[in-house]
Amino acid sequence: MLRLTRLNGSELVVNAEIIELVEASPDTVVTLTTGRKLVVSEPVDEVVRRVIEYRRALRHRPKEETG
Repeated sequence: MLRLTRLNGSELVVNAEIIELVEASPDTVVTLTTGRKLVVSEPVDEVVRRVIEYRRALRHRPKEETG
């Protein structure tokens, strides 16, 4: 999940797995696979960095032991 900020300053949490497109037009618009569009204050490069960080964290998460 990614914490992002709307233009009005309110925070939202987005499921990184359903992000389809991130574009600057001139504000950053995040398009989800559902078709919903979110306008956020973070620049495109920051959103991309956070998605990469999220995916790295998932990959390096210790596997749960089953008993």
